[in-house]
Amino acid sequence: MRNRLVGNQGLQEIEILCVDDGSTDGAPEIIDEYATRYPEKVKAFHKSNEGEYSTRNYGLERAIGEYITFIDTDDYVELNWAEILYQEAKKNDADIAVCGFERIDMNTNRVIGKDLIGNKNIVKNINHKDDFCAFINPAPWNKLYKREKVKQFRFLNLRCFSDMMFLASSFTKLEKIVIIPQILYHYNLRYDSQIHTINQEDIDNFKKYILEVKKLYIEENKYQEMKNILELMIFIHLAISIMYRASYNKKINFKQERKETKEYLNEYFPKWQKNPFLKFSYCIKRGIKHIAIWLVAKMYQLNLEGIFFGLYRFMIDVLKIDIKW
Repeated sequence: MRNRLVGNQGLQEIEILCVDDGSTDGAPEIIDEYATRYPEKVKAFHKSNEGEYSTRNYGLERAIGEYITFIDTDDYVELNWAEILYQEAKKNDADIAVCGFERIDMNTNRVIGKDLIGNKNIVKNINHKDDFCAFINPAPWNKLYKREKVKQFRFLNLRCFSDMMFLASSFTKLEKIVIIPQILYHYNLRYDSQIHTINQEDIDNFKKYILEVKKLYIEENKYQEMKNILELMIFIHLAISIMYRASYNKKINFKQERKETKEYLNEYFPKWQKNPFLKFSYCIKRGIKHIAIWLVAKMYQLNLEGIFFGLYRFMIDVLKIDIKW
């Protein structure tokens, strides 16, 4: 627990739920101390260790505020973080507010990347006409959700992909977003964390549960409207990000896995290759990131995606270029 979060936030009408997930260090005593010092703001909870997904769900089920957000243990926020997110969400009647953030290497304390930075706020409707929401980082910690819109959803017991499933599911309910391009959240990155390792079970789980998300879209009568967005999100996360991380696991037959990924897309999302957001005429107008995604899609169609991943790894491992989709 950091004092800058509790005592110094500009937003005073704030509810802070501190969930101790079976910690064996001094965390339980610390959060109890803060709950005693700030009884009008801080609520302390103690539960057995069941994983990050369980901790987030525990807090989500007990929150009573109009909006809700999440902060990971190792991270920290700016003093005006909550105030800015809340004020912009209210001013724009937004269901979700997203702020800029930076990634910090915990070993060197070096900033290795900054995301969502710019000159002015962006307010958009979440619909099938714009692909911007497919590129929002799925982590819940730089976002403020209108609680009424997401209270029915839960984080899944999955390594690596629970955040993406939660965000993709929430798009069936969220209608308007405001993006605040200021760095208000500081994410401390552990290179040995689970998001940087992946195994066969992780891949299989992603393929399994993303079909549950598709089913949700169908049940909510959102699939026909949003299927191009959902397909694009799946292509970016499965065909690019997950396959990239799988390439480092020597126990995975990477060539075979890429082949099966393409077969999976063809079976469950048979029109993905004709997705309007993957057409060259669309991507060429949107800049280098979109052109790169078009190129990856084309390489998959020609069975040449292995060349892309070789170049991708060279740029990250050798040239040390921070690449985020």
